[in-house]
Amino acid sequence: MSALTWLNTEAFTVFGQKVIWSDMIGNLMGLAALALGWRRSIWTWPAQLLSGLILIAAYASAHLAGGVGKQLLVIGVAVFGWISWQRGKQQAQDGSIAVRTATWTERGLLLGGAALGTLAVGGLFTLYPSLSWSPWADAYIFVGTIVAMVAQARGLVEFWFAWLLVDLVGVPLAFTGGLAFSGLVYVVYFALVVWGAYDWYQRSRTNPAPALEGAAA
Repeated sequence: MSALTWLNTEAFTVFGQKVIWSDMIGNLMGLAALALGWRRSIWTWPAQLLSGLILIAAYASAHLAGGVGKQLLVIGVAVFGWISWQRGKQQAQDGSIAVRTATWTERGLLLGGAALGTLAVGGLFTLYPSLSWSPWADAYIFVGTIVAMVAQARGLVEFWFAWLLVDLVGVPLAFTGGLAFSGLVYVVYFALVVWGAYDWYQRSRTNPAPALEGAAA
């Protein structure tokens, strides 16, 4: 049995829902990445990259093209985030990555990009139904993930709220697609998001910082 085949085999059943290995392992890595992000550890990016690689198998098995695309973007943005945080080291007074709230211009750009991107990707998925059985939800997740990770790479507090908005659609879609573990772990994700948002916001007030070097405004 190949590693890919094994990843998509059943690990166990919970509440009548089958949990496959790729869904479980990938989401546990995602939880680790989120916890590392809260701690402002640069190792959040390798963890996100590994999570994305594993979850590609899970979403492919559920025929969720948007989910697969999301994980491909996770991998790409993880590389971008690693580079940005490497360049942004030592900006905070404690020698870690500095965080800040976005300007109104940045918020407008993030929201505008999310709206236009969702319309474009949703239109593409609608034109080619074979790409996704839930085109608009997939498009929302696909684009929202880019927005959240770019905001995280720039050290913006708003990235936590972007992740939360993505998860509000991603959780029910995961259950519908048979990825039960993805839905279950978001209870923990929610707690980490609330905790992380509060921590980053407090740090942004006591230690304001400029945008990370190497990240476009």
